[in-house]
Amino acid sequence: MLALKPNCETCDRDLPPDSADARICSFECTFCVTCAEGALSGPCPNCGGGLERRPTRTGAALVKYPASTERVLRRR
Repeated sequence: MLALKPNCETCDRDLPPDSADARICSFECTFCVTCAEGALSGPCPNCGGGLERRPTRTGAALVKYPASTERVLRRR
């Protein structure tokens, strides 16, 4: 189950579970589309993996499997 982290690890922008602007790698490092396509320019700065659009979770699935509330910020 994806954790659906609540923020971009670079700029700390809020990324709700239904956000189409969230990007993740295979380790679930999470970034907003602006950082992923701009400042980061492609691969995940933490693990080097590809960043893809994060799937969304809504409705009953979100109630049963809530998104993470733990905010993560990348060290610079």
